[in-house]
Amino acid sequence: MRVAMIGSGYVGLVSGPCFAEFGHTVTCVDKDEAKVQALRDGQIPIYEPGLDSLVRANVDAGRLSFTTDLKAAVSKADVVFIAVGTPARRGDNFADLSYVYQAARDIAPALGGYTVICTKSTVPVGTGDEIERIIRGIRPDADFSVASNPEFLREGAAIADFKHPDRIVIGVSDPSARQAMADLYAPLFINQAPILFTERRAAELIKYAANAFLATKITFINEIADLCEAAGVNVQDVSRGIGLDNRIGTKFLHAGPGYGGSCFPKDTQALAKTAQDRGVALRLVETVIAVNDQRKRGVARKVMAACGGQVRGKTIAVLGLTFKPNTDDMRDAPALAIIRYLQDNGAHVRAFDPKGMDHARAEVANVEFSGDAYACVAGADAVCIVTEWEQFRALDLDRIKDLLKDPVMVDFRNVYRPDDMARRGFTYYSIGRGPVIPSDRALPAPIDEPMTAAV
Repeated sequence: MRVAMIGSGYVGLVSGPCFAEFGHTVTCVDKDEAKVQALRDGQIPIYEPGLDSLVRANVDAGRLSFTTDLKAAVSKADVVFIAVGTPARRGDNFADLSYVYQAARDIAPALGGYTVICTKSTVPVGTGDEIERIIRGIRPDADFSVASNPEFLREGAAIADFKHPDRIVIGVSDPSARQAMADLYAPLFINQAPILFTERRAAELIKYAANAFLATKITFINEIADLCEAAGVNVQDVSRGIGLDNRIGTKFLHAGPGYGGSCFPKDTQALAKTAQDRGVALRLVETVIAVNDQRKRGVARKVMAACGGQVRGKTIAVLGLTFKPNTDDMRDAPALAIIRYLQDNGAHVRAFDPKGMDHARAEVANVEFSGDAYACVAGADAVCIVTEWEQFRALDLDRIKDLLKDPVMVDFRNVYRPDDMARRGFTYYSIGRGPVIPSDRALPAPIDEPMTAAV
């Protein structure tokens, strides 16, 4: 089949090459000429494991191409995907659909024969209805259908998720569109991936509901972690104990500094706003948003406690900046709030991340960036693990201890074991587990922070 992918951001740039790998002919369209030329030259603007080789193989095979010519790509396509951004709109946090609707306006005059126009972008319920209205208003003669096919890709594992999905959701309203989408995903029938055909509005809502539920699980275990600390319980034992119930499951029950990234923050906000516009109160989702926003700065108080109550004039080493490992995505990363909190309280921050430092430089000021983890730690008063990259799971702890001014670690991802850190003589704070404080170290003084520091 012939596929046009409108938008070469994260979703389009992963989905396009994966469809090409299935044997389809895919043209990825973007308005940015410099970006398109870079893609033609093999330069991938995002970090996703395996994506560069996948793009290269399918370009070489003639199944994948990049262009700024939307008309040429759409006129020949059987399926046109809209995969443009839907960021949170400034002012009300609703999904900004201007790029989606502009794509619909651009697609309309270029349509040739029967075409399925399918939203890959995450869009609020009812967006497909407006796309159809726009296109029919411009091209009442056109033969087309509008479908919804939300993506459920995890950054850092997107290619594997696309090729081996736990489900494919397709919202269609007519048999022709259903058949076209079934043909597009036919290679996955071999893997027996469950394909759910449903109404278009249901497909749109499924994506938001799924992300809101996962965000709720994260926020729930984070609040349980706070209770665990107060009650002298290890949150990891609680997570395992409830996760073994197959009605709950083990995933997204890892306590930490709060969720971030390109999806959960904006999607929960958009879902809450969608409900408000329809006179429905999603109180649980609204609370999840509020608790998560407060948590990112709130957990930074652990650094204050570990450093004896204040960090003014101290150097804090931060390991990990991206919102999760195996990506360079800094959007709503907890590290940003933690760094700003430390700076607000007078600390000098030094940081290292394997892939995210270029993007981080545009997000935070007055941070000293290091070339590796050990250079980052050298001479610091404390080290924080904020993102659980594999290389931070196997640090030479004896070397880390020697490099630090004081052996103080704050582990926001519970990478290390408290008993091991105690044996090595660290002052060690983690999430949902009691602190490790050597017997020769005084208990932390009351936290001294400026009145202007927001929590």
